[in-house]
Amino acid sequence: MTTLAALIVDDDFRVAELHAARVDETPGFRTAATARTAAEALEAAPGADLALVDLYLPDGPGTDLLRRLPCDAIVLSAAAEGATVRRALAAGALGYLIKPFPPDRLTGLLRGYARYRRLTEAETLDQEALDEALSALRGGTRPRARPAAAGTATRELVRTALDEAAQPLSSGEVAARTGVSRATAQRYLAELAEQDLLGMRLRYGATGRPEQEYFPR
Repeated sequence: MTTLAALIVDDDFRVAELHAARVDETPGFRTAATARTAAEALEAAPGADLALVDLYLPDGPGTDLLRRLPCDAIVLSAAAEGATVRRALAAGALGYLIKPFPPDRLTGLLRGYARYRRLTEAETLDQEALDEALSALRGGTRPRARPAAAGTATRELVRTALDEAAQPLSSGEVAARTGVSRATAQRYLAELAEQDLLGMRLRYGATGRPEQEYFPR
């Protein structure tokens, strides 16, 4: 599965090192860089998928940095005022952890972000997939409840399509073989991959961004 690169932004190098260690211990993540100022963060951000941002920075408020980052961001800060939290979320933060927090809270947030990324890789989303992606960011670990018979049947349909294929398939190819929408196919593929029941890798074409393709384990 694709490894997500995280940028740690904190003016306390000891705290940054603790966050970086937790990132590197979380499957599917690696620390791309650490930054102690907003200027350093902006310089390093193009190589990151996600920034973990403290709001207290020596060269300006973290909320200003959030608006300028070219990647997703989650706030890790001691700032607990309601108005500050609202400003950070309005500036683009996908999540917010108030310091101090147990290390496993950061691990859970990272895992939720990884699921959010998988669910939103689809070219289009239906409302159910979007609800699941947003729930993942808030710490949801399971998809929303669906009618058991319909959900199980679709899940098995997706697995069968991959089992019978001679090569890995993209979500669009699974959708074409099964008759479900591409968003539905992507949702079940992401769920099965998260449970380690399917493998996933990137398919590189001649042009454009790589596409995820899935294969049976």
